Amino acid sequence: MQDVELLMPAGNLEKLEYAVRYGANAVYLGVVDFSLRAMRKGSLITMDNLKQAIDLAHSLGAKAYVTINIFAFNSDIKALEASMDRFKDAKPDAFIISDYGILNLIKRNIPDVPIHISTQTNTLNYESVKFWRDLGASRAILARELPIADIAEIRRQVPDIELECFVHGAQCVSFSGRCLLSDYFSKGERKANHGNCTQPCRWSYKLVEETRPGEYLEINQDDRGSHILSPKDLCLVKQLPQLIEAGVDSLKVEGRTKSLYYVSAVAKAYRGAIDDVLKNPTADLEKYFIELQKVGNRGYTTGFALGDNSGESYSYNISKGLAGADFLCEFKSSDEASVNFDNSQQNGEKYFPVKIKNKMLVGDEVEVITPNEQFTAKVEGIKNEDGEDLPLGNTNDDVYVKFSQSPKEPKYALVRTIGVKNVH
Repeated sequence: MQDVELLMPAGNLEKLEYAVRYGANAVYLGVVDFSLRAMRKGSLITMDNLKQAIDLAHSLGAKAYVTINIFAFNSDIKALEASMDRFKDAKPDAFIISDYGILNLIKRNIPDVPIHISTQTNTLNYESVKFWRDLGASRAILARELPIADIAEIRRQVPDIELECFVHGAQCVSFSGRCLLSDYFSKGERKANHGNCTQPCRWSYKLVEETRPGEYLEINQDDRGSHILSPKDLCLVKQLPQLIEAGVDSLKVEGRTKSLYYVSAVAKAYRGAIDDVLKNPTADLEKYFIELQKVGNRGYTTGFALGDNSGESYSYNISKGLAGADFLCEFKSSDEASVNFDNSQQNGEKYFPVKIKNKMLVGDEVEVITPNEQFTAKVEGIKNEDGEDLPLGNTNDDVYVKFSQSPKEPKYALVRTIGVKNVH
């Protein structure tokens, strides 16, 4: 089998680094106002730090693709025209676009940078792929609605272009994300295709008969709720052998608004699965599916990949992703990896500075993951900065924790609960 790229989202600079450390070959990142995800917290990627973000990816040996996949109005084109020099100076490895006008701008102003055609173009067939290839695109990001068999046929018909497809993450109840629900519900103030979707497909709905105002009826006549528009999340980790065999060059994970833990854990799982498949196409991938249940999800589906998409692909009872494991703490970057609070002890007790994400108690059994490790350990002690013993660490506390086993790479270590709960 050929080498295949794991492409992870980079919602901010920290997530970019963790995505690559945990296994991504490449990241895609959007600049505020020019992509379909409006980030609201963290070290946001803007025109001012775009070059810094791309340089960071390159320094870690990864590629960085800049997403400019809005459907552009005249005002957007003017803003982009004024930004072309800064995009050029940032030296991305490719631009991801969906708008013909933006395509023209890139080709005219930055002709040497490859162009990837966004999934927003609804590319479903080999003639469309040929069309984009003939316009100069080096990669087509295929629509989520394609069965793997169709992807294989596209590869046979068009062997001279890279193919990318989504393998994991949230889905829209729309055709390849082209949705107007948010526009209508917000009276045009929250446009989905300008990065500010209100996600009305995740809302719970009731039915009202027009002659009986105020009498609301459940749309579903069962006990699963009324989230009639909310698809389950995509998970194709067990279909990786078929996808790679079909000729997919890049496997993409959705989630620029997801947490650092989500990005890290998903990258680690898919990195391990891809490596196993490349060594052995018949490798058992069930353990990676279990790992992916430990991150937030609305239940998993294979979507259209196997050609059998149905009502079972919808999450009728929940709208928000529930994680199968609680993210407990993140090891803080520090010049001093650990602290010995009792220098009189012969061996000392190493306490690591952490940021608590969910309450963690002394005595808890936990799972520690790093880019190259995964093991269970016991929380043997928690101290504050003055070295005083604490019974627990509360959410958002900065504390020092001693584990029964220490990670070899503490700078990028994350801690979560053991096992899987909330299986949908």
